[in-house]
Amino acid sequence: MIPSPVRAAFAIAVVFAAPCHAAEVGVREISVAAPERGRSLQVTVWYPAGPGGDPVLVGDNQVFKGAPALANAPVLSGHHPLVVMSHGSGGRIQGMSWLAAELTKAGFVVAGPNHPGTTGGNSTPADTPKLWERTQDLSAVIDGLATDPLLSSGIDKDRVGVVGFSLGGAAAMEIAGARADLEAYARYCDAYKKWDCAWYTGGKGYVDDEAVEVDKVDLRKIDRVRFEQSNLDRRIRSAVLIDPGLAQAYQAQSLKEIAIPMHFINLGSGATIPAAVIASGLAALTPQGSYATIAGADHFDFLPECKEGGAELLKSSGEVDPICDDGNGRSRADIHSELIGLVRQALQRTLKDRS
Repeated sequence: MIPSPVRAAFAIAVVFAAPCHAAEVGVREISVAAPERGRSLQVTVWYPAGPGGDPVLVGDNQVFKGAPALANAPVLSGHHPLVVMSHGSGGRIQGMSWLAAELTKAGFVVAGPNHPGTTGGNSTPADTPKLWERTQDLSAVIDGLATDPLLSSGIDKDRVGVVGFSLGGAAAMEIAGARADLEAYARYCDAYKKWDCAWYTGGKGYVDDEAVEVDKVDLRKIDRVRFEQSNLDRRIRSAVLIDPGLAQAYQAQSLKEIAIPMHFINLGSGATIPAAVIASGLAALTPQGSYATIAGADHFDFLPECKEGGAELLKSSGEVDPICDDGNGRSRADIHSELIGLVRQALQRTLKDRS
């Protein structure tokens, strides 16, 4: 998903706001060391909660509805599987709270960083193809939670999965063992010139919530060694990939060698699925791949539900993408419900039901 000025602005809005009620979901904001970044990462962690904590809405702002949780509640006793999450380009991890909260209710600890350089309000074309940085972020989150004094005791370190959307889906692909092919990606952008390819040539990025002019990105000048390196983290035991980016650019042999279950989901069906993210062929190449589609959905339906008046607010601010539109007669709430069921079932089958 490509960031826009409005998306960047609203993505930074309120993370926590007082709701009328809270689910039995705990949430904490923590920092974890990221040596490869030379800085710490801001990470949101959702977890099964014991009594206590302050009711909040995670990801709530003027446009999008937040998801209820209990801030800083104690961790429910037990060892819970861990799911690390990766957001889309120009997004924020708090925007995935609608999914994270439901996975937490099913017994998972869920954690995700805001990826520097590709997060709402701070996103540039030059940073976008650096998937090795995103996979390093996810590995750093696993490392940090393993030693966190408040959360580590509630995590089963032998049952770790990953969920990624769009560019986050590409990161999830790579941390599971997929390797990209730079020339294949460049040839795809030579022909396609939409979505991510348009972002690279648009000459615009976002820094500190402001649009800035930037150089166009020549994909063939990216560090080929790093772009094509293996970013496998063997602690990952299961992956869910929703509209994964770089769909035309993975080395087929690397997909055939992935040793864990890979659950691919496309928003839409048939010809409505963009070439940038179509995943049926990826699923066919992975030994334990599965594939599902969400009829009547499109890429933007992964975003949180919009508030009344949200669409008008976006349009008044110059947004041209149909961020708040219901797709083909289906409500976003209905689409989310189906997505939650698919993701939860996949992770329960591959993480919770395994000793």
